[in-house]
Amino acid sequence: MTKQLDIVFLGLSLSSSWGNGHATTFRGLLKGLHELGHRVTFLERDVPWYANHRDLRDPDFCALRYYETVPELQRDHARCLEQADIVVIGSFVPEGRAVIDIVASLCKGQLCFYDIDTPVTLAKLSADDCDYLSWRQIPYFDIYFSFAGGPVLNDLAQTFGARRAEPLYCSVDPERHHRTADPVRWDLGYLGTYSGDRQATLDALLLEPARRMPDRRFVVAGSQYPSDIDWPDNVERIEHLPPAGHAAFYSRQRYTLNVTRRSMIAAGWSPSVRLFEAAACGTPIISDRWPGLDSFFPASTIHTAKKPDDVVVILSRESARTRLAMADRARELVLASHTGVARAREFITALTQKEAEVLDLDIGSAA
Repeated sequence: MTKQLDIVFLGLSLSSSWGNGHATTFRGLLKGLHELGHRVTFLERDVPWYANHRDLRDPDFCALRYYETVPELQRDHARCLEQADIVVIGSFVPEGRAVIDIVASLCKGQLCFYDIDTPVTLAKLSADDCDYLSWRQIPYFDIYFSFAGGPVLNDLAQTFGARRAEPLYCSVDPERHHRTADPVRWDLGYLGTYSGDRQATLDALLLEPARRMPDRRFVVAGSQYPSDIDWPDNVERIEHLPPAGHAAFYSRQRYTLNVTRRSMIAAGWSPSVRLFEAAACGTPIISDRWPGLDSFFPASTIHTAKKPDDVVVILSRESARTRLAMADRARELVLASHTGVARAREFITALTQKEAEVLDLDIGSAA
């Protein structure tokens, strides 16, 4: 059995999921680590836009602490960082470069980076436009955990200088994401904050099918959509849906739509947490196409679509029996391999492998 570890995370936000997919990812992983018996602390920059929209103020699976400035982080949390077995810094941490330099000087255990935005990060680094990580800092990390797998891992090591790059995908909490008794209300729905590079796909795979199928009901949940979007009359809008409402939202859909950001499509092997959430709720998924999708969801567990006609055919012709059988297969797959506990085990395995490598080197040197 792995010893109990003291693990400290510094991330964008754990307390608020408002316009922030990082919160769901961190919650699943940290809860999984807690269930495995590890002690976890999360340090979060106290900023007004998250403070005003907190939906997890007192987690029961970790200690949640705040800091207002980088000097305050160093002053008030130095001991916590020095004593930790593992310190993990996430992507998009405010003033991340300064945070990394300070934490690297304090950390006596393993130091890791968790990139929940890998393709975005690498593009920013290449353009010298990344304010939360600098190229020179990548070799500081014992392990660079990446939200994207596949060829990106080789790029991280060979081009960007990562000492070791490992995939650490998002996950789902089965206690929170499961089928509910809510009756089906919508034929197709989508959950996601507005993103300009996703909007064309949302238009093609949801809004246009809605226009062609005025007798069907559709829904889009998420914040920050521009006021000039022409929503069809049969598309319901939900401005913000907190995580506590996700299971009921998915359960009320005949199908749910997954739309991937352009950078994630280009990188491939970058599953959205929405895929795992919907599957855990037993909701059939229609997704855009990207490299590596079938390594997470084989063809028997998911539909893919490229144009409005694809969606219209699925919605109008597939039998309920076929639809639900596909959803059941996806649910079984996700509960077996993509829960928070499963991801936490992968995380700990990667860390213990690193310790074993260091021990082997020490023994070899002594010999």
